[in-house]
Amino acid sequence: MFTGIITALGRITHLENLGESEAHGKRLTIQAPDEYLDDVVLGDSIALNGACMTVTSLSLDSSAFTIEISAESLRLTTGLDQLQEVNMEKALRAADRLGGHMVSGHVDGIGTVSHFAPVGESHELRIVAPKALAQYLAYKGSITVQGVSLTVNSVTDLPDGCEFSINLIAHTIEHTTFKYLQPGSQVNLEVDVIARYVARMMGR
Repeated sequence: MFTGIITALGRITHLENLGESEAHGKRLTIQAPDEYLDDVVLGDSIALNGACMTVTSLSLDSSAFTIEISAESLRLTTGLDQLQEVNMEKALRAADRLGGHMVSGHVDGIGTVSHFAPVGESHELRIVAPKALAQYLAYKGSITVQGVSLTVNSVTDLPDGCEFSINLIAHTIEHTTFKYLQPGSQVNLEVDVIARYVARMMGR
């Protein structure tokens, strides 16, 4: 489990195919900030852009680690097959503060940025979510975007999904990959797990 509070920016520095066909995944090497991995051991979970991944090797001397991602996970996420910066969060410990909301690290779908512009001292970010996720999004509810816990400010239903808006303060933009977003960018989305259970119970 995670909280959606990004603890560092990493960078994917190397991509290695795990096989020759499209059914094979990739091995990613991620460069982390100095000392970020000091309390990490093999098998630990680290979320990359909101997707929970397992550390398969690490080098404390070079502050780098590797993960192996399946072809299915690559298909269901965005941004993990490119040499670029990624949002990182280590798995939640029982004694940690829950600064965001309960995040599983399982990407539910991919959204598309439709608007990203300054509003006063902050920025408004609008994202179009797939139809399958629309029922889980509500005013003042929680949503995870690229691994970041955020609050939904508005939801507009569309024929093929919905568009929701969030406000980002300068600190969030500066310390995450949100600084690179623009209209048309794709982002990983995870809906609130509580909303999932409520929808399931109401459906039954």
